[in-house]
Amino acid sequence: MDLQDQLKNLFPDHVVEAETSSAKSEFTVQEEPLICKYEKRKGKPITIVEDFQGSDDEFKRLAKKIKTKLGVGGSIKNSSMIIQGDYRNEIMDDLKELGFKVKRVGG
Repeated sequence: MDLQDQLKNLFPDHVVEAETSSAKSEFTVQEEPLICKYEKRKGKPITIVEDFQGSDDEFKRLAKKIKTKLGVGGSIKNSSMIIQGDYRNEIMDDLKELGFKVKRVGG
């Protein structure tokens, strides 16, 4: 008897819902690609993501998801996401997994 059977015996009225939420449906679909670029400010590297077309709340959730996954700090200013450090490749891979088109600008 596996764990699922034991749980069914303990809670016979419980209905298990299928996982329907996917990462792609979490954010609105964009027509234009996001711009991912690298800069140095005061001698420190930063990665900037721009041209998000959704709402501010969605952009904040996206920034939080990326910052948490990378374990770095950052902020949102003037409709651009500023991530501390040079994480262009990792951010671009994460955004592509979430269903965004990404364009790399600069070196």
